[in-house]
Amino acid sequence: MDIVPVAAENCPRPAPAPPPAPRSEARAALKDSAGVGLGFLPLGLAFGALVTQSGLDWWWAVLSAAIVFGGSFEFLLIGMVTASTPLAAVALSALLVNIRHVFYSLSFPLHRVSGRLGKAYSTYTMCDEVYALTTGEQARTWSSRRILWLQFFLHLYWVGSSTAGALLGSLIPGSVTGLDFALTALFTVLALDAVRTLRGDAPTPVLAALSALAARLLCPGQMLPAAFTLFTAALLARHLASFRKPRHA
Repeated sequence: MDIVPVAAENCPRPAPAPPPAPRSEARAALKDSAGVGLGFLPLGLAFGALVTQSGLDWWWAVLSAAIVFGGSFEFLLIGMVTASTPLAAVALSALLVNIRHVFYSLSFPLHRVSGRLGKAYSTYTMCDEVYALTTGEQARTWSSRRILWLQFFLHLYWVGSSTAGALLGSLIPGSVTGLDFALTALFTVLALDAVRTLRGDAPTPVLAALSALAARLLCPGQMLPAAFTLFTAALLARHLASFRKPRHA
């Protein structure tokens, strides 16, 4: 019996793997957001309780969490609203507090979010925690759906916990302290995770620490934007230095 060779191009090729189903993307995003959501819970409860204890109606917390979605600025906004601060002063304060988002846009993966509506919502709900989760090494392959689901869940966590805090504000004693430290602890954990993903790139966290220290000494009143500016300048200088370094075969 003669054996007829079969050409490689005639062999059936395995079908490409289908894209992840929307449900699996939502499930993965829910898992990704769980840790940050636990950090949002005590902070949102504290914010909602502060709204009602400041003499505002409970629905102020819901509107602020859903529309402003500004985290630390929302705590500042409560005092401005109760003091009838002029709108121009509120706008200037919002710019100074949230100016760090200008630096986030340099590396936030907005190009992976599809559709104008999706990009608009992704830009609107970008916060510190979203930036930390979506710019890590493990998020390089995340799809548009997964990023949007992640932002939606974090938005939902904040609105839900703030609403619960406003409705249950009268049950939370005013002597309870330390709830605001949840935000600091959350950022500490996210920073540690970011350092682990650097894989031996020691200069980057060292530059970040030196930038924060210099900003604290030089501009204590505007430490955050000053630290971001110094860190960005240091990264650019490091990049230019490595680019100009002669390469050997």
